[in-house]
Amino acid sequence: MTIRYPRPLRPGDTVGVTAPSSGVPAPLQARLHHAAEVVRARGYDVRLGATATGQGIVSAPAGVRAAELTAMVTDPAVRAVVPPWGGELATDLLGRLDWEALAADPTWLVGFSDVSTVMLPLTLRTGVATLHGQNLMDTPYDVPDGVLGWWEVASAGQGAELVQRSPRRHRSSGWDDYEEHPDVSTWTLDAPGSWVRLDAHADPDEPVDVAGRLIGGCLETVAPLAGTPYGDVRRFAAEHAPEGLVVYLDILEWDALYVGRALWALRHAGWFDAANAVLVSRTHAPDADGLTQHDAVRDALGDLGVPLLAEVECGHVPPYLALVNGALARVQHGPQESVVTQRLVP
Repeated sequence: MTIRYPRPLRPGDTVGVTAPSSGVPAPLQARLHHAAEVVRARGYDVRLGATATGQGIVSAPAGVRAAELTAMVTDPAVRAVVPPWGGELATDLLGRLDWEALAADPTWLVGFSDVSTVMLPLTLRTGVATLHGQNLMDTPYDVPDGVLGWWEVASAGQGAELVQRSPRRHRSSGWDDYEEHPDVSTWTLDAPGSWVRLDAHADPDEPVDVAGRLIGGCLETVAPLAGTPYGDVRRFAAEHAPEGLVVYLDILEWDALYVGRALWALRHAGWFDAANAVLVSRTHAPDADGLTQHDAVRDALGDLGVPLLAEVECGHVPPYLALVNGALARVQHGPQESVVTQRLVP
């Protein structure tokens, strides 16, 4: 399967905002509108869909959400679709989407958390690259040195090379109060911390230098797709042999026992059979019954025989690397720096 990259986002293009999972409740909508203004200030038109402000666990009935997402992705004027944030139940859209229609004229689909429930199948089933990066509500934040904003990646064309470096600092806890401060633009990165090697028998300081096609998403929402037509990573890997994969996973909130079970399920489903490396996010999720988050990852994946890197900026702990599902990535890690270089090649 050839990877296809959407046309680059250019000033004057439209950015669509739809909520395939959860909409933004009324007390936080000032942040939504501020984020839209930040995107407009970068030179883009913004189209807010009706679901963006939908209330409840999901922003609207599944048919309505599927229709609005489809309308935006297939509109020639819309060159990027950036949901406000994730949610819980985007999985109810998967059987309602016309995947070939979504892939006919590729448009950047951007986000993380539950948005990855739609992005992952779009890349696996059609070969259209998707962008695991900041959601719309995160867009006003200043991007740390060495990290790219989603708009920078979406503006890059096929053949581009994108280099990002871990800031080796992160937010220790908490979330900003968007109701009180809708225009907050600075993350408090108050804790140092670099990536950590968890693979069995590896010297923690042994350098890593591997490459493969990037693929992944939020563990809690994509793990249930294993063994379904929407999460066939094994087939995707076969289509990209002998390059292999770099699989990344974002752990949001599951305690260590749930994480361990989910990782074993993905392993049984062949997600790591062709992995050249596995990246696991930094997380504030709890340990459980004496089992730490690192223990859970090490137990399920530590003996794969490939680099296993934890504390990577691919999760819910700010800051967030922008990772392109389908891109050919080179991952380098050592005591001094950690780098992800992505090439947008077919």
